[in-house]
Amino acid sequence: MNILFAVDVSIRKVLGGAERVLHEQTARLSERGHKIHIITRKLPIHSSSYENIKNVHEWRYDVNERNSLTFIVSTVLNCQKLYKKISQKISFDLINFHQPFSAFAINLLRNTKKIKKIYTCHSLAFEEYKIRSLKRSFLNRPIFYFNILFRRIMEKFSLSKCEKVIVLSKFTQDKLINKHSIPKEKIYIIPGGVDLDRFRPSPNKINMRKKLPIPADKFVLLTIRNLVSRMGLENLVKAMALLKNRINNIYLIIGGEGILKKKLQELIKELNLESSVNLCGFVSEDHLPLYYQMADFFILPTVALEGFGLITVEAMACGTPILGTPVGGTKEILGKFNSSFLFKDTSPESIAELILDKYKYYKDKPDEYKQLSQECRSFVEKNYSWERNISEIEALFAQVKKEK
Repeated sequence: MNILFAVDVSIRKVLGGAERVLHEQTARLSERGHKIHIITRKLPIHSSSYENIKNVHEWRYDVNERNSLTFIVSTVLNCQKLYKKISQKISFDLINFHQPFSAFAINLLRNTKKIKKIYTCHSLAFEEYKIRSLKRSFLNRPIFYFNILFRRIMEKFSLSKCEKVIVLSKFTQDKLINKHSIPKEKIYIIPGGVDLDRFRPSPNKINMRKKLPIPADKFVLLTIRNLVSRMGLENLVKAMALLKNRINNIYLIIGGEGILKKKLQELIKELNLESSVNLCGFVSEDHLPLYYQMADFFILPTVALEGFGLITVEAMACGTPILGTPVGGTKEILGKFNSSFLFKDTSPESIAELILDKYKYYKDKPDEYKQLSQECRSFVEKNYSWERNISEIEALFAQVKKEK
């Protein structure tokens, strides 16, 4: 099939879960013989308007980000212009949307009505914007509420133009039903996956720590997140303050970048945690498996909108157990694996309580902890391989293409 992915991110650099899903799906579908094209907006990381990335064709259009209005207008006009240019040369069998802006622009075109369409919803765009921009809303409330409303209308419009909708979790399925009134029978739950060859346990955790370098004698907790408020990182740092006198060798690594970085640095200093909390910055793709492999536990302190959480299954594939809040897709994954690894709630107290409990288990029962590591790997192998994900995606694409 000739498949077009219309998105708002890029496979040039994987910055988060949305890019990871897009990268894996486009690359693997290409390997299966499909002709894959991507339309996305041109980002600061891009030096050209077109790039062939391992036989996946990524086309980029310019946007004017001076203000909300210029961004929307330039997105619609330039995306449509680029689509028309590409579609003169290529006849697409199916379009798969992953984010709302490119989807909205293309769905406004009359000549796309006969093309089969599927929307992959990672999270609701208007809710993401609301949470990310809430603290800035006091500066200009009308623009803030306009952006929320526009994203909601735009997303619902594009969803309505698609034959099927793919989500990665029941949590997102329920959101679509409740917020956008999407019929349940139109929604397919296809969980994300893991590259099982790349993300695998290390036979020697200490050697992994030497490579990074990370202290070899510490009880190491790891989280890798965009540094934004919905990730719950402030609660995790506060939990560390409750634990530092109870676990002498505890050490937390927070990987990632974002607008919350300065606030986290100030909080770490205020709580005298400089020696036990390390803000290590952006973790590259090359180093990501090493970080997972060297940690004793991965912590997921999310407070809102965890649509799936690829990092959860990536860490487990490396044999690293996860402790997570009962939010969104995390609750589904850990509930299926072992619900005792879920915090009671998102508070620092609940986070600290379970970390302390699992530390005692880790310290006093090393053989059982080793067995737990193996169980994490087996669980992911059984439920979350990319091969399984792509087979389900490919089957749905073929089904939709055949429908009249």
